[in-house]
Amino acid sequence: MTLWWLAYPLLGVFAGFVAGLFGVGGGLTIVPLLFMLFAAQDFPVEHAMHLALGSSMATIVLTSIASMRAHHAHGAVRWDIVKSFAPGLVIGTLAGSFFAAWIPTRPLAMVFTAIVYYASIQMMLDFKPKPHRQIPGTFGMVVAGGTIGVVSSLVAAGGGFLSIPFMVFCNVAIHNAVGTSAALGFPIAVAGTIGYIASGLKTTGLPAYSLGYIYLPAFIGVVAISFLMAPVGARLAHKLPVKQLKRGFGVFLALLATKMLHGLLT
Repeated sequence: MTLWWLAYPLLGVFAGFVAGLFGVGGGLTIVPLLFMLFAAQDFPVEHAMHLALGSSMATIVLTSIASMRAHHAHGAVRWDIVKSFAPGLVIGTLAGSFFAAWIPTRPLAMVFTAIVYYASIQMMLDFKPKPHRQIPGTFGMVVAGGTIGVVSSLVAAGGGFLSIPFMVFCNVAIHNAVGTSAALGFPIAVAGTIGYIASGLKTTGLPAYSLGYIYLPAFIGVVAISFLMAPVGARLAHKLPVKQLKRGFGVFLALLATKMLHGLLT
């Protein structure tokens, strides 16, 4: 074991807490940090971002379960929305994870940054949807789910950075949007993990202990702790006022995007 492996459980503490607090899978939190850790370990530059994305997606499988259970205990998960979203999410995520393997690291990181900035502005401005706007029908949900799935797989996130603003836009209460997003992270993560493993199996030059584009020491180290921390963040989420939770989520996303932008510019 190398000393670098000790950093992954520490990352899991932060990722799990944020996943539970904001209903995101944790990918938006750990992708930039994993990318920096992999770069510091001199992983091949052409694979570093893909490994960060794949490893992050794999951790969301377990983190989303812990977060989902905690939000469900508070009655915050809209299972009707989960059922209508899931088919499109799975199809979109599988397609996006295969597509991501063909995109060079720098453009992929730029896409990640732009999308996160968009979601952060929407939440910080506390956008007020029209009172009559509701969740769309089956076709609309499949299209929305497919779009969110594709984008989520490209940035290795549980989809909360897009699904929460979308649900709030459709007049779903913020606490329900956060709880439902936690449940939506699971099908996204399973499909994305399968895709990143499959697309990376024939790739040469990956570091030891890699399964496709998943770096197993990072996956194991992060999930060992994040699974325990997600319920802690979820409990806090249900104690915070709605406006404070929305703006906190927006600020959180903006900070992550700024960190990625700084890395791209320097």
